[in-house]
Amino acid sequence: MIERVADTVTPQPLLSVVGMVDVALAEVVGLPLTLVLVDVRDPGNVGAILRSADAAGVSAVIGAAGSGDCYNPKAVRASAGSIFHLPIVWGTPAGELLDALQAAGVSCVATAATGGTDYAAATLEGPLALLLGNEANGLDPQLAARCDQAVTVPIAGGAESLNVAMAATVLCFELARRRRGGDAPGFSMSP
Repeated sequence: MIERVADTVTPQPLLSVVGMVDVALAEVVGLPLTLVLVDVRDPGNVGAILRSADAAGVSAVIGAAGSGDCYNPKAVRASAGSIFHLPIVWGTPAGELLDALQAAGVSCVATAATGGTDYAAATLEGPLALLLGNEANGLDPQLAARCDQAVTVPIAGGAESLNVAMAATVLCFELARRRRGGDAPGFSMSP
């Protein structure tokens, strides 16, 4: 019976119906660390980012209009339950998100495949919003230009770039390391 409603070939023998929790943007603006997904479309990436954000202690995740649906079954599975642990805001246009964050005194940090400050050397102090862009094209240049700074995860090998979910993971755990008292430039969880 479960095979008829599941979207996987071999579903787990468990089914649950859970209501979506709508969180207002005003509830998360100004939190110590927020990830903002801008046009991140692949639901597997969305779910993986939610999982990494939760594991690293991120305060909230915001998905700008145009990003993949965080409630897509693939995203929910990839989040491994983290979708139920994080405040999530979805669907506000990116420009409005940036306006609201900056009006609240949040430092907005663009991520860039190249050309940004090495994330290990960047001063990333809260409250902080880390903006992650589209898988193929990165963050819109006009939106990135409005941010306070840009950071890059340097690539030492022959790979052209990191997957957006992997870059998000590296950055989230760098910020978690700093909160624990690492030796890199500071990050404070206090608003």
